[in-house]
Amino acid sequence: MKNSLIPTIVASLLASLAFNTAALSAPGEKAPPVGKPLEIKFTSVDGRAVDLAELKGKVVLVDFWATWCGPCVGEIPHVKEAYEKLHPKGFEIVGISFDKDKAKLESFVKEKGMTWPQYFDGKMWDNDYGKKYGIQGIPAMWLVDKKGNLRDPNGRQDLAGKVEKLLAE
Repeated sequence: MKNSLIPTIVASLLASLAFNTAALSAPGEKAPPVGKPLEIKFTSVDGRAVDLAELKGKVVLVDFWATWCGPCVGEIPHVKEAYEKLHPKGFEIVGISFDKDKAKLESFVKEKGMTWPQYFDGKMWDNDYGKKYGIQGIPAMWLVDKKGNLRDPNGRQDLAGKVEKLLAE
């Protein structure tokens, strides 16, 4: 490997780490409200009414993400696979987009076959739900149990396995 590539690789790894620390909280930051219900209610970009409180009895992935986030886009195949396998058993997904361009988000979601509802406010890092729940990096994938409580603020690791366990409860 040429030495000229090392700074580029290191910079890329550091950027990736910055995106992957969403579930961690530094002193003074909001910690994920594990064991408590999440208040999320909105009209999705496709017009569907979404209220997490009305999804009790289902396991829900709350996916904080953006089309411009490489690691987020990289997770889409895994999320879709889990959704296609487990949706008939009671698995739902709610996307919380950190995008600025609504048309780009709608086009991207359609192109990728992401059929679950998407929240959009166009505020990027000032996203209302991102600020409310202290999201400092994306992707952040939170799993909500059938009682409506946040159970796992790191749903990225073994998503399908974790969903199956929560569905079995």
